[in-house]
Amino acid sequence: MPQSPLQANVAINPALKSAPLQTDLSGNLLTGNGSLNKLNVTAATVIKAAAGRICKITVNTVTSTSLVVSDAASTGAVAAANLVLSVAAAQLTAGQIINLDFPCATGIVVNPGTGGVVSVSFD
Repeated sequence: MPQSPLQANVAINPALKSAPLQTDLSGNLLTGNGSLNKLNVTAATVIKAAAGRICKITVNTVTSTSLVVSDAASTGAVAAANLVLSVAAAQLTAGQIINLDFPCATGIVVNPGTGGVVSVSFD
């Protein structure tokens, strides 16, 4: 019998309940809080070229086209098949925060659209 405590991979979730910690495919801890960020994204940008979680998008400047988020590891790999979110310009306002908390298996690419500027938090 072991004489020391068994290791546990748990944390307290927002409901104050024990829950297993989650990691991405690279073994990075996913906090769901967006512990990393990319500020002032003005063009199609690879936010993360590996599995992760897109947490929030803050609209700094509204686009004249659509804001698009894809589960892809490069801007060239963006396709309809890996679309996570598309928001028309008419539905966006400066200062708007879009909460996603969405897991991406391949990577995270954000295109703020023509003239748009966004900031992205992710894990």
